[in-house]
Amino acid sequence: MRFWISSACAFALAVLAAATLKNEYYFFAGYTVLMFVVLATAWNILGGYAGYVNFGTPAFFGLGAYTAVVVFKATAAPLVVQILAAAVMSGLLGFATGLLTLRLRGIFFAIATIAVTVIMETLFINWRYTGGATGLQLLRPAPVWPFESYITMLFVVMAAMTVAAIAIARYIETSWIGRGLRAIRDSEEAAECSGVSTLKLKVFACAISGALMGAAGAPMPMYLSFIEPASTFNLNYAIGALASPMIGGTAHYLGPVIGAVILSTIQQVVTVTISSELNVLVVGVLLVVFVVAAPEGILGLVKKLFPRKKP
Repeated sequence: MRFWISSACAFALAVLAAATLKNEYYFFAGYTVLMFVVLATAWNILGGYAGYVNFGTPAFFGLGAYTAVVVFKATAAPLVVQILAAAVMSGLLGFATGLLTLRLRGIFFAIATIAVTVIMETLFINWRYTGGATGLQLLRPAPVWPFESYITMLFVVMAAMTVAAIAIARYIETSWIGRGLRAIRDSEEAAECSGVSTLKLKVFACAISGALMGAAGAPMPMYLSFIEPASTFNLNYAIGALASPMIGGTAHYLGPVIGAVILSTIQQVVTVTISSELNVLVVGVLLVVFVVAAPEGILGLVKKLFPRKKP
């Protein structure tokens, strides 16, 4: 109950900010921060709970973005329909990727997910309907009432998607699915001997993770009013989605949220004050610091510093 109350309050704050703030930069920056919260939360379902490090975030994110473009260009469907279509397509890609690659482990699985990204980027580079390698310019439709700006509407939509993604991750973590995924992470052989259906759980986690990443990518074309393969399938999405749970902590659903908020906020500040080219450097420095000083992330460090007293 406490989770739903806090989630409702957070979403209400986002709506209140959209109604009161007039400077659109806050919504541009806030949208990016919330998008990385969704990506980090989605990544953690497979990478944190099950222990399968996924570098294929740009493949699912990019497929979601291009699915939204195709749906909008073909039918002029509203944003909600674009997001649902993107989630379905990226979820199917996650399902297929899981069936083909989740028998691999460690570095071999990570390399396979990078290959999926390369394949998806090559596909859209050669598809003229979506602009090919040169990209496609998009015209934003009129904002829906009560929003005065389309960017403000995208910010509120991403806030709603963030709440939904965290709720899904929380349910998975606290259910039998999360217990099975943690058993896979600790010892896959022992989990199989204990009767855990490891392949089904891994494929499920890959499909849900991919669907959330695709949904996060769906509003991006309208956010930028432009889409092209090189930036849409950029590996920086994979780095940000991986680094955020490492910083915040992978054992709890709040870890990716904390890490993404900290990392994305710092990157936005660095972009405005210094240079956008330093974003990757910021990620690298923070990763090194937390891997050395707090390998279990911020939440793990807090638990060590303030342990709960057992009754």
